[in-house]
Amino acid sequence: MSDMTYQADTLVIGAGLAGICTALELLNNGRSVLLLDGCERQRFGGQAKEAFGGMLLSTTPEQRRNSIADSAELFWQDWQQAAQFQPDSQWAQRWAKAYCEHNRSEIYDWLQGYGIGFFPVVQWPERGNYGNGNSVPRYHVAWGCGQGIVRSLLQQLLEHPQANLLRCVFSHKVSALDFCNGRVIGCYGVQPEGAFSVQADNTVLCTGGINGNLDKVREHWDPIYGAPPDNLLSGTHPSADGALHDCVQALGGRVSNLHYMWNYAAGIAHPQPEYPQHGLSLIPPRSALWMDCYGRRIGLQPMVTGFDTHDLCKTTGHLPEQYTWQIMNKRIADKELAISGSDSNPHFRDKKLLKVIWQALRGNAAQTQWLLDHCPDVVCGNTLEELALQMQQVTPNTVLDIAGMQADIERYDAMLRGPRGLHNDDQIRRIEQLRQWRGDRVRTCKLQPIIDRKQLPLIAIRLRLISRKSMGGMLTDLGSRVLNAQGAAIAGLYAAGEAAGFGGAGIAGIRSLEGTFLSNCVFNGRRAARSIIAG
Repeated sequence: MSDMTYQADTLVIGAGLAGICTALELLNNGRSVLLLDGCERQRFGGQAKEAFGGMLLSTTPEQRRNSIADSAELFWQDWQQAAQFQPDSQWAQRWAKAYCEHNRSEIYDWLQGYGIGFFPVVQWPERGNYGNGNSVPRYHVAWGCGQGIVRSLLQQLLEHPQANLLRCVFSHKVSALDFCNGRVIGCYGVQPEGAFSVQADNTVLCTGGINGNLDKVREHWDPIYGAPPDNLLSGTHPSADGALHDCVQALGGRVSNLHYMWNYAAGIAHPQPEYPQHGLSLIPPRSALWMDCYGRRIGLQPMVTGFDTHDLCKTTGHLPEQYTWQIMNKRIADKELAISGSDSNPHFRDKKLLKVIWQALRGNAAQTQWLLDHCPDVVCGNTLEELALQMQQVTPNTVLDIAGMQADIERYDAMLRGPRGLHNDDQIRRIEQLRQWRGDRVRTCKLQPIIDRKQLPLIAIRLRLISRKSMGGMLTDLGSRVLNAQGAAIAGLYAAGEAAGFGGAGIAGIRSLEGTFLSNCVFNGRRAARSIIAG
């Protein structure tokens, strides 16, 4: 056993996307960097490596080529309506406004400079249920997914002309920040061979949020989503445990809005779990019917994905048993169902354009079959009676209302099959609106009934809330400096990415416009580096 001591101009704790961007910008300016992470080297890149790779961007060439008129002013207007900022969130609002004004130059152009491009069709999630979302499509999917972003930036970092100024160490878990005479001068922790310490002029925390720690998630759970669920799934690695948030608070730093979280309502048990309660986050079909635990359609306002994730989570959290079912047929599943993440989208990840187009046109039958074969939350049957029997086996403690479920489905199908001029169902209206945008039309069935003998089997998916992203965190100014309770910067201490609530302890307020997470790792990290360089 031996203790280890390190020294650098800047210590960056956390080797995810925010840490990589911070380190890269510092190397560009000739600063020595110690990039340190508590996980093993194979997790270099963190959560970003597993992400689908979507970023919320404005006034881009992709928008222009898709005839999307956008502006910083419209972007800021949409952001405020979605976020519902509180009066005491001045720094979060400043970060959000800066993002709306500078995302093109500080994120898009910077990534393009490192060879990172985007899929040509811009997507349109989070439109808002009542006009309180994205007025226009802004969701840009990185070509190569999150894995491609990380791979490109890691190559730039590790092959940098000044790579001699960089040292990366892994399996080093920080237990305390070194705070002396009002300044953070490094950290202490443990590594496989014993203890370690770091001395640095500046320390940047890129350690993620709290959402990998389900105990902390429940501790800070916002009652707007109902009671903290007993059946909550985790879509975040356990290393995102909030330990450094506690360290920052211990030395007087302000940590705010930990009840702001971006969770999802469509989680399923991971067929190959890596940690307890490990879940997958689905992008659920719009043409499926969303039912409660008894099999009855949720309403009066039906649940439809793509409009307001915040509201979907609120609805789910207040339902009996806090889980739902989606009922569909094979055609709907093949055409519309997706799993979020790099590895679940290999054609995007591997930049296979023709295969992406073919899959969009023909559907993804292989994914549907994989879920049916391996996920206990996904069941099928050739009749509603068979399907209900399989559903009942998944949740034996809750009795399904099979007759009511059948009546709800038949009523919806009858409406779909009737004259279009007489359609009077909000889900149908939303599907028709979704299909007006080319990015959604190719992934959304054209008024597909649920019970259709040509499209069997019927499929049911049991869905639960899944913990994903912290939208609160360490309070930072526009230079990513961590602030104390009095609003003054703590000398030598910075935070970027999820640790900082993606900027100002809550850049997105209560509701993200989606795609504000990876992009803010870039935005925050670069600003932290520039602040350090400016002194």
